[in-house]
Amino acid sequence: MPQRIPPLRVSAYTATSAVGTGKAALSAALEHSTSGLRPNDFGTPVGGRLDTWIGRVEGVEDVVLPPALAAWDCRNHRLAWLGLQADGFMAAVAAARARYGAARIAVIVGTSTSSIGETEDAYAQLNADGTFPLAMSSAAVHTPHSLGMFVQAALDLEGPNETLSTACSSSAKVFASAERLIRLGLVDAAVVGGVDTLCGSVLFGFNSLELVAPTPCRPFDAERNGISLGEAAGFALLERGTGPLELLGYGEASDAHHMSTPHPEGLGAEHALDDALARAGLQTADIDYINMHGTASTKNDEVEAGLVARRFPASTRASSTKGFTGHTLGAAGVVEAVISLLALETGLMPGTVNSGTLDAVCGPQIQLKPSQGDVKHVLSNSFGFGGNNCALIFGKGAAA
Repeated sequence: MPQRIPPLRVSAYTATSAVGTGKAALSAALEHSTSGLRPNDFGTPVGGRLDTWIGRVEGVEDVVLPPALAAWDCRNHRLAWLGLQADGFMAAVAAARARYGAARIAVIVGTSTSSIGETEDAYAQLNADGTFPLAMSSAAVHTPHSLGMFVQAALDLEGPNETLSTACSSSAKVFASAERLIRLGLVDAAVVGGVDTLCGSVLFGFNSLELVAPTPCRPFDAERNGISLGEAAGFALLERGTGPLELLGYGEASDAHHMSTPHPEGLGAEHALDDALARAGLQTADIDYINMHGTASTKNDEVEAGLVARRFPASTRASSTKGFTGHTLGAAGVVEAVISLLALETGLMPGTVNSGTLDAVCGPQIQLKPSQGDVKHVLSNSFGFGGNNCALIFGKGAAA
């Protein structure tokens, strides 16, 4: 088992999703069980749109990047820019840059599609010779590393820059990578986050796997029938040392059972859980709230619910928040980390919106309604295709 690690201070954090921009909008939606899902109005008009519900962020199309960042313009970067401006996050990063220097702050972001929507549009408008239109030919946009480079440029940072793409665990794993860089002394702080926007590849790709629901997703419901796709941007600033909110542990594992189906006993997920607990120096009984991956797909929910039921006491509260935001893919890990941090700050443990009757496999931990309590430790699960699993544990520090 891994050794216990020193905690890292989470000194700023924010998320923008279908329920609104910033923490206040997210908190209000969680408190009142208000879903941000709506009938699909993205992409090709009637005749080409999937019959589904989505978690679309309002106003992304209206975002104008500053002139210095205009070369990066695409829908994904507009959403990233919208997210970066919320909750004073850019000011917090600027203060950290003044303390440590631009080269001592890493940027580590997760995404599953990066700016592929812009690439799709470029292919749809090819010149007669097969080249991209001049206005859409920016190589910096059409690369999997585009998001990381954009965020680094937007924040005027010069440290290590990583873009992780491990499907739906992408922006959970950024916390693990940041911890290692800081612990090894390579940097003093890290901006971590994730952004994914809706695009044709996402919507039609998941539909081809028969995973997309025609109705709002219902995590852990006995009659669940698939996922609702969404888009989001989320960020956090991690620094060496302790604070009111801390990253305590993480676990990563790959069960490599199937390309798109989890191991039937949740083998990799359980390994990730055990490693996260070991690094945090905690037991399952110490966890007050679990933000579950809970996509509303048949197998994912069954396996995760079984794991939680057999490993955690009945007093632990657990829920899925995918019904609020939709499944935001590469941004899901950080958005749900933000929800976990809000639970620590406010004591609010969200319910599982849209769901009615829980599947029989679910234990007493999974709740449909929100509740309030003294939340000291939170677990956030993120599981991706190929059995790529990540578990994060956050806690209140001594200064809380």
